[in-house]
This record gives sequence, structure tokens and C-alpha cells, in this order.
Amino acid sequence: SSVTDINLNSPNKGLLSDAMTDVPVDSAAAGRTAAPEGLTAAEEEELRAEIAKVEEEIGTLRQVLAAKERHCGELKRKLGLTPLDGLKQNLSKSWHDVQVSNAYVRTSEKLGEWNDKVTQSDFYKKTQETLSQAGQKTSAALSNVGSVISRKLGDMSSYSIRHSISMPAMRNSATFKSFEDRVGTIKSRVVGSRENSTDGLQSPSAGDKPPQDSAPF
Repeated sequence: SSVTDINLNSPNKGLLSDAMTDVPVDSAAAGRTAAPEGLTAAEEEELRAEIAKVEEEIGTLRQVLAAKERHCGELKRKLGLTPLDGLKQNLSKSWHDVQVSNAYVRTSEKLGEWNDKVTQSDFYKKTQETLSQAGQKTSAALSNVGSVISRKLGDMSSYSIRHSISMPAMRNSATFKSFEDRVGTIKSRVVGSRENSTDGLQSPSAGDKPPQDSAPF
């Protein structure tokens, strides 16, 4: 029996055999544990035989299952199916099973009822109206800010244009230089004419000098 095998394979089997050499023991009784209370020896033997038979059937079924799994894997490889495809199918099937389960259906119904109650409540409606009004006010405020920013940018552009006209780059342009030359020419003519007229008044000719009185003798 299994108990006998365990005892024989234990590392202390030598010690046990030495200690029990002087004790007379029935070999049949030594290989069998005490029968559970309420069972006869015949019933115990029958149950042990049944256990051996079931374990043998389990081993056979495991071999058949392994062979079937190998055959299924070969068929999938021929079809080009990968383990990932199988995982997707399993997940899809599991999710479908969850959706049709009673717990999921009941939970969905409860959530739907709760959502209907919340959306139909006065508190929800007032909150929604308040948020809508706040959104409208915010949009109007942002629009006004955008208008002010656009106007400021326009003023800055006008100032930039006016400022650029007075820059040295404009003074160095051909048009500005031509205008400056013309103004200088006119100015020199005016100044020259003034100087000529002033010289004529302040520098009379020699013939115009008044005769000096001859000194009396």
C-alpha cells in the first residue's frame, strides 16, 4: 500500500527496521492502516480498489486530453491561427458570458434606474442650468477679452508704422534725399539773396562817399 511505500522510501527506514526487529508484527496488519470507524475490513478494501481504478482512469483521460490538445494545435497552425488569436477569442467569449450573466444584467438595470433618477431630479436640472449660464458668461468674457486684445494689437501696428517713418532708414532713402536737396537749394538761394541785399546797403560805392570838408587855412 501507499503507507508501506512511504515508510520504505523514508530516510529513517533503517532506524525503523532496527527498532522493530524485536517486535513481532503481523505483515498484513503492518501494511494496512487502521480502518475508519464504521467500516469493515472488506469495505475498506473495496474502497481502496475503487480509488486505484479512478486514479487509473484519470491518468488515461489526461493522456487523451494531451493528445487532443496537440491535435488541436496542429490544426490551428495549419489555419495560420496564433496563440494571440486564441486569447482574443477567449476574452471575447468571457466578456460575452459576463454580459449575459444575471449579475451583469441586474447591475446594468440598477445603473440605468439610478441614472434616470439623477437626471430627472431638481438638483441635477438646477446644476445643469447654472453650469450653462456660467459657460455663456465665460464665453462672453473671453469674446470681450479677444476684442480688446485685437484693438490693442491694431493700435500697436499703427504706432509701429508711424515710428518706422521717422527711422534713419527712411532718411537715407532716395526720395527723402531728393526732397532734402531741394529744400537746401531753396534755403541757400534765400540766404544768398539776403546777404547780397545786406551788402549793398552796408557797402556803398566810393563815388557815393560824401566829400570831406576842406580844412580851413
